Amino acid sequence: MQLVVGRIGRAHGIKGEVTVEVRTDEPELRLGPGAVLTTDPAATGPLTIAAGRVHSGRLLLRFEGVGDRTGAEALRNTLLIADVDPEELPEGEDEYYDHQLMDLDVVLADGTEVGRITEISHLASQDLFIVERADGTEVMIPFVEEIVVEIDLEKQQAVIDPPPGLIDDRAEIASARDAEAEGEAEGAEAEGASSREEAAE
Repeated sequence: MQLVVGRIGRAHGIKGEVTVEVRTDEPELRLGPGAVLTTDPAATGPLTIAAGRVHSGRLLLRFEGVGDRTGAEALRNTLLIADVDPEELPEGEDEYYDHQLMDLDVVLADGTEVGRITEISHLASQDLFIVERADGTEVMIPFVEEIVVEIDLEKQQAVIDPPPGLIDDRAEIASARDAEAEGEAEGAEAEGASSREEAAE
């Protein structure tokens, strides 16, 4: 499976370095020296990372065969794409890549169907599942231990124990557009890792 892990920005200096907008939760794994990335547009790649460093909070990369500012500028706005094993899991406990959670069936503990995960919003406070129900409406489910009690990738299910009002008729139905307005991160196609965390007290 191919996932976007970064976008090349401006050239930095005169030795071929570029700034990179990181679109992965694991840059040390996806954007480390030696990594070979395909690109969009395809004509600019594949690119092999020769070196990387962080400068003033920004990731700087240098690619093999790109040794000056002119070559670096030619790569601007190129998307960096990594090949990821669909079965691979993030290193952290109770973490999942977004593509592993997408389209999971959301059910209650007794098996009652709630809907299907169609989008994942990474907000500052927590991750949210955007769940489409059978009637076409959408509801947001916080990805926290108290609510999402089990992720079963084999059964392709997310089992939830929602508090009163979260998914019943009184629940506020929110669209993906609403989630974006609340600060959803840009880059829907970017690789993200969602973590099931305890709710803040």
